[in-house]
Amino acid sequence: MTTPGDGPAADATARSIGIPDGGPASLHTPGAAPGSSHGVPLGEAFQVWLRVAALSFGGPAGQIAVMHRIIVEEKRWIGENRFLHALNYCMLLPGPEAQQLATYIGWLMHRTLGGIIAGVLFVLPGAVAIMALSIVYALYGSVGIVGALFFGLKAAVLAIVLQAVVRVGGRALKSSAMIALATAAFLGIFLFNVPFPAIVLGAGLIGLLAGRAGVPAFQAGAGHKAGRGSTVLADRDSLLGEELPGHARPSARSTLRVAAICLGLWLLPVAAIVLTLGPSNVFGQIAIFFSKMAVVTFGGAYAVLAYVAQQAVNGFHWLRPGEMLDGLGMAETTPGPLIMVLQFVGFMGAYRDPGTLAPLTAGIIGGLLTTWVTFVPCFLFIFLGAPFIEGLRGNRALHGALSAVTAAIVGVILNLALWFAIHTVFRASVPIRGFGLSFEVPVLASIDPWAALLSLAAILAMFRFKTGMVATLAACSAAGLGLHLAGLV
Repeated sequence: MTTPGDGPAADATARSIGIPDGGPASLHTPGAAPGSSHGVPLGEAFQVWLRVAALSFGGPAGQIAVMHRIIVEEKRWIGENRFLHALNYCMLLPGPEAQQLATYIGWLMHRTLGGIIAGVLFVLPGAVAIMALSIVYALYGSVGIVGALFFGLKAAVLAIVLQAVVRVGGRALKSSAMIALATAAFLGIFLFNVPFPAIVLGAGLIGLLAGRAGVPAFQAGAGHKAGRGSTVLADRDSLLGEELPGHARPSARSTLRVAAICLGLWLLPVAAIVLTLGPSNVFGQIAIFFSKMAVVTFGGAYAVLAYVAQQAVNGFHWLRPGEMLDGLGMAETTPGPLIMVLQFVGFMGAYRDPGTLAPLTAGIIGGLLTTWVTFVPCFLFIFLGAPFIEGLRGNRALHGALSAVTAAIVGVILNLALWFAIHTVFRASVPIRGFGLSFEVPVLASIDPWAALLSLAAILAMFRFKTGMVATLAACSAAGLGLHLAGLV
């Protein structure tokens, strides 16, 4: 039996973001008895979650690290063990784990209203910023200076995605079985255009069966070892204490109520749009497509973006290949979950197919609709599943499924990096079709030397000199602007 928070994903993520190890023995130190009230006013919680949201740059690892520093170390709301338990649960879910972790902790501290405040505030700054940038991009994206800035951003984004491959791969590929899963996922999605949901479900099924059978490569870690001199906060010494709050106990009545409300908020608008406008209308397409994405986005934004890019560029023709990179650059430079790039995709899709609406009005509606159907399910997963989280401890089959999905995600992200490289460094590509194959190869003569040089510089900066993401993005954007002013791009 593992302790809450144990598991390969949460363990590795915790170490990668600087959370110290600490086993159960180190957590249960003498301290205050568990209290029935933590004494944190809702108003104070609002201010804390607003601060977390404003600092939520750097992708999920950075966002989780910020949350840990503020919630556990500074405010001492919850202990280390409970934080890692919540993180492990959120990593099992589709969707942005950092946003869901904020929602979980907000719910744990201040019931449903606390979860809504934490989850909405985590998304709000990024949603506002992406909407503003999308409007500027749609209206002025063809202007030389704006285009030059995004030219530089693309080079940095390629380096960031490659770094994600290395980071996630280093965590997940600990055995030959995991390497094989990652390789199969990469070949399947790159060469044969296997849908992303099929890859996730296939890997999850393999891991589930292997975990249930006790295959060592798919087993959870042995648990946290007490770190030498570690000063982790014990659950019993936190403001919430170690006892389960009364509102966190599952009941059939509350489960049905949560399911009815959240499913209604999510699916009723989708049904109304589809029945009114039809599934072929751009708003119907947005509602259906991104609702599907909300339930298959395991592994974070980088994993699902390859599938979204395929569909948005080649399927719906909402974007051109380079524009997906532009949107990702926007999301990288704004606070909030990286998955906010989907709002840009929805905005541009509706902007280019407005129907009877003004293009800008249609774009705003399309972007907001995308954000709604992307994040409402996140609240459903937390409010519905969190009361049952104790039942997840020690489940070998579940940990096996998570390990397999995480390994497959490495291959999917590698595909995304290669896709970005083809459309960043080369101006043209040739599709290869036949015998089940479906992929693109770059036209070598179409190489863009300045894009290649910028991409190489960004890769060297991040891998060799450990330059931060924001600094790399800013430097590449400035370089793109300089090249434009010099008349080179």
